[in-house]
Amino acid sequence: MGTEHYAVLGATIAAAYTVFGLTGFGAAMVAVPVLVQFIPLQFVVPMLLLLDLVTTTMVGLRNRASIARSELLRLVPFMVGGVALGTTVLARVESRWLLVGLGVFVLGMTGRALVRPAASAQAAGTAWSAPAGIVGGVFSALFGTGGPIYTMYLSRRLPHIDEFRATIAAVILVSAGMRLVAFAGSGLLQQADLLRSAAFAVPFSLAGLAAGSRLRRRFSADAVRRVLLLFLAASGVSVLCRGLMM
Repeated sequence: MGTEHYAVLGATIAAAYTVFGLTGFGAAMVAVPVLVQFIPLQFVVPMLLLLDLVTTTMVGLRNRASIARSELLRLVPFMVGGVALGTTVLARVESRWLLVGLGVFVLGMTGRALVRPAASAQAAGTAWSAPAGIVGGVFSALFGTGGPIYTMYLSRRLPHIDEFRATIAAVILVSAGMRLVAFAGSGLLQQADLLRSAAFAVPFSLAGLAAGSRLRRRFSADAVRRVLLLFLAASGVSVLCRGLMM
């Protein structure tokens, strides 16, 4: 990457992890559509994985007493299968189709949030842990964006916000550990400059996490949600166009 790319990388990571600090998820949903404009997806996803390991460990350790362990244990077996499948696809499928898939996914998630606000969601049964774990695992491995899938399930299972935030951070941390093993086996972690780029981005991710945690007390959840949805819609269109034009 050139110097100008490192500048964009730092700013993007800081913004993405500010969103993570505000909401408890969403870093990859913000970062990936921007970074794939100048960095290959197969490089971006493992790099964000390394950052997730750092940031979610910090969040999870700080709030570990509030983790709903029964929900975590219910999701994990299905996440394993999803991560294995997603890693295989990421390592073997042509980038353009992955970008098209990412664009469609981001636009689909954005459209769903606009059509059906979170407040209207009904409680989910435990049987939904299977599709949530598998689909979340696939998208975590493919794009680093499993967080919204897990959020859809856990937000309907855990009504208390502190328990929800702690549990979603723990789920993302466990997912990151699974992906670390899977990516190491597939060779995705052996890419040149990956560790250097991740080391460069770590301070920006920590700064964003701290900023988001503080801003959470000043902005309403609805205001954050509206801004995030507008950004995601624009990012989804951009990624989709890039994939179709490759």
